[in-house]
Amino acid sequence: MKKQSKNLRKKESEGLGDTIAYLTELLKIDKAVKAVTEAMGIEDCGCERRREALNEMFPYKKDEEKKEN
Repeated sequence: MKKQSKNLRKKESEGLGDTIAYLTELLKIDKAVKAVTEAMGIEDCGCERRREALNEMFPYKKDEEKKEN
């Protein structure tokens, strides 16, 4: 059995951005992006901003459900 990253699925996904972030981490795409952006001298690839924007645009819970929890 393979050892999974400690960061994977710490919390329930709030929206599409969290799901994409989970998959990129699971497939090690996040590490490849980080290596390429660092090699190109780019400080921030925008992943976190994109994750937040996608969560806001495509949430898994409606606003009323979030307020109840």
